[in-house]
Amino acid sequence: MSRRMKIGLGVAAVLLVGGGVVAFRINQERNAGTEVRMDQVSHRTLVSAVTASGKIEPQTSVDISADITGRIIRIAVREGDVVSQGQFLLQIDPAEYQAAVTSAQAVVASTEATLLQTRANRDQAEREWKRTQQLTRLGPNLIAPALAEQAQTSFDVARATFQSTEAQLEQSRAGLQAARDNLAKTRLVSPISGRVVRLAVEEGEVAVPGTFSRETGLLMTIADLSVILAKVQVDETDVVRIARNDSVQITIDAYPDTSFLGRVIRVGNSARLTPTETASGSSDRAVDFDVEVRLVEPPRDIRPDLSCTARIVTDTRGRVLSIPIIALTVRDHERVPNESVPGTDTTHRRPREKEEEGVFIVGEGIATFRPVKVGIAGDEYFEVVEGLREGETIVAGTYQAIRDLKDGDRVRLADTTQVEAEES
Repeated sequence: MSRRMKIGLGVAAVLLVGGGVVAFRINQERNAGTEVRMDQVSHRTLVSAVTASGKIEPQTSVDISADITGRIIRIAVREGDVVSQGQFLLQIDPAEYQAAVTSAQAVVASTEATLLQTRANRDQAEREWKRTQQLTRLGPNLIAPALAEQAQTSFDVARATFQSTEAQLEQSRAGLQAARDNLAKTRLVSPISGRVVRLAVEEGEVAVPGTFSRETGLLMTIADLSVILAKVQVDETDVVRIARNDSVQITIDAYPDTSFLGRVIRVGNSARLTPTETASGSSDRAVDFDVEVRLVEPPRDIRPDLSCTARIVTDTRGRVLSIPIIALTVRDHERVPNESVPGTDTTHRRPREKEEEGVFIVGEGIATFRPVKVGIAGDEYFEVVEGLREGETIVAGTYQAIRDLKDGDRVRLADTTQVEAEES
């Protein structure tokens, strides 16, 4: 046998042995089964909660704006000051409105003098008319009919003039009152007790009424910080689970190491449609509802518009059967025939797959899919309503293993350290 043939036989032997080892290991791993994490069905206390984000707002907040146009000549407060109800805040230049009051007072005085004159004319015309009536009753020839008719006409005209002047006096008095009201509006006072949380103007600026734009007419905002709310937006799929007086745990970004307790006081009835953009760039509209939560003991130095997150407890179950959330999966569990259509051949109906939620039960190293019915969801576990018994072993991870697992596959308990390393 030549040297080349010996080398060839040696290489072939090595390849044969190596292939056998590889095949043995593959067969051994296949028979050992998929590495999974396992858990037992047991009783636990579950808390169902909804998490939503929003902002801190005072329950009572008043925007101060001007009802008239004028230049601001004095601001008596600064942002952050505490004010009481009725306290002076801001002065608008009153010169123009004081002149309007003076003018209106002159009109009233002039109209009152005219009223006195028309009253005298009416009284005189009334006396003349009464004398002509007396003479007419004493004898038909004592006064000419034309004179009697003229006296009647003069009295009617004088009475109408007096009534017209009375109306003019009321109109001028109303104008005077309007001028006084405008003058009073140049001096702004606080409608509530609270804190100046926003000051939007400075002395020298022109205040304008916010008829068309609220932001344009805003001068300052005063908030009563004794009652603080967390206003959060809850998705439409979760809002139906929330009710008044639900307990809430609130975390505020400005206080990272502290959580605050609260109660739901209002759940919005109408949705807030918020435009969102999907990954593909198309525009969509998220449907959220406003939920107001009252903080039980807010911090003293809290400010409006702080970002917050609310964890609203919607339900609690004490000592119920539960499984890890990750263990629940969906499989095509059974096939049922399609509904028959009149006039068609029912012998060639195609089967329809039915997906069911369930878990993989582990028995003697074999994973068997079993449908289950779940109730509320806690942070890590589902409540089991039907399908499982306490103490049964189920596949509880990893996510990849459960996703690829099939009914009847062999499984084995994975090394916990290795699984945690893979998940991290």
